[in-house]
Amino acid sequence: MEPRYPFVAVDVPEPEADEIAAALFELGASGVEQRDEQTLVRGARSGQVTLVASFEDHGEAQAAIAALGELSPPLAARLEEVVGDAWRDAWKEHFAPFALTPTITVVPPWIERAPEREGERVLLLEPGRAFGTGLHATTALVAELLDEHAAELRGRELLDVGTGSGILALVALLLGAERAVAIDNDDDVIEVVHENAARNGLEGRIEASAGVVEQVTRRFPWVVANIEARVLRPLAPELARVLAPGGWLILSGILESERDDLVAR
Repeated sequence: MEPRYPFVAVDVPEPEADEIAAALFELGASGVEQRDEQTLVRGARSGQVTLVASFEDHGEAQAAIAALGELSPPLAARLEEVVGDAWRDAWKEHFAPFALTPTITVVPPWIERAPEREGERVLLLEPGRAFGTGLHATTALVAELLDEHAAELRGRELLDVGTGSGILALVALLLGAERAVAIDNDDDVIEVVHENAARNGLEGRIEASAGVVEQVTRRFPWVVANIEARVLRPLAPELARVLAPGGWLILSGILESERDDLVAR
C-alpha cells in the first residue's frame, strides 16, 4: 500500500500570510507552500492566498486545523492528502527562476542557470524550508530597496532580524555588503541559512545564529526586519538601539494603517 501524506490548506488574507504560515510551522508543519497569482497553481480569490502545509501524520494535521479554528477570527482550514511519494518533488516543477530585483534573480538549486545579462547576480535559494523565497511582496520590497541603495550598502555591515531563509542578508552580500549578521528565534531555520549561504559562496561573510535582537550587543549601519507589525511593535526600542547613528532601518510586513504607530515607537 502506498503511503498517504496529509496536508492542511487554508485561504488567508495576503497581508496575514507570513504570520499564519509561521503559526503552521509552530503547529508542526514540515513545509508551507503559498499559492497565489505568482505561482502556476490556482490560488484563492482576489486579495487572498492559499497556504498549503504538509504534516507527518493525520493527527498533527487535525490538531492544526483545530488550532486555526480557534483563532480570532477563526480560519476554516481543510484536510487533504496525497498518495505516494511522487509529490515530494513534483512541486519543484512550479518554482521557476524569477527576478527579485532589477539585478538579482532567484534560482532554485536544482536548475542550472548562469547570469544572462550584464550586471545580473544569481541567488541560489532552496524554497520551502524556511520563510523567504522572495515571492512575497514584503520580501521583494526590502530587496528592491537594498538594490536601489547598493552604493551606500557596499562595504558595510547589515543585521537581518527574523532572517528566515536568510534571503535579505544574502541579497545584501550579493550587492556588496561586507558582512551580514542574521538572527532568528527559530533554531531550525539557521541550518537553512548556512546551506543557502554555502550554495552562493557566501558562508565566510555571514554570521547566522538563533537568537533575538535583545541579545545583539553592537550597532549596525544597516538593520532590516521583515516581520509583521504585531512583532515589530514591542521590538521597536531594541531595533533603534542596534542601529548606528545615521544608519538605515528597513522594516516591512506593515500595513498602511499600522505605519504611524510603529514610527512613533
